[in-house]
Amino acid sequence: MDMFDLKILDALQQDGRLTSQELATKVGLSASQCARRRALLEQSGVISGYHARLSRAAVGLELIVFMEITLDSHSVGAADRLLALMQAMPEVTEAYSMTGSTDYHVKLVVPDLKTLSHVINNKLLPHEGVSHLKSSIVLDRLKETGTLSLSHLCKA
Repeated sequence: MDMFDLKILDALQQDGRLTSQELATKVGLSASQCARRRALLEQSGVISGYHARLSRAAVGLELIVFMEITLDSHSVGAADRLLALMQAMPEVTEAYSMTGSTDYHVKLVVPDLKTLSHVINNKLLPHEGVSHLKSSIVLDRLKETGTLSLSHLCKA
């Protein structure tokens, strides 16, 4: 990747709907060069997709919750079963396997406390292998970005 590719990636992270002509204006290449480079970045997997970012509030999802999950067993089967549960739960927007005292950190987005209670009591706690849950409710989001820093790729 060269500086033009990085400029293309940066511009597309800000607005994935840019046309090749709009992209060309932003990065200083012709529209055909931008289209070719974008296609190569897509084919190589650097660009993994394009998505609409929805407003949580506009669709009634008011509560963000971070949950720590600890398993009672560290067998492959227990981890696989929890992964299957996470994949099947639309409330789970992110899930990470962790080092340290907690096995998993999970981000859930739900409409309200009643829904959160249902998720905890009817989906997570009864799940075989879950020994401990700790949830933290977000009071205020201080920063949210869907963009990745590319500065480490810039050669000084």
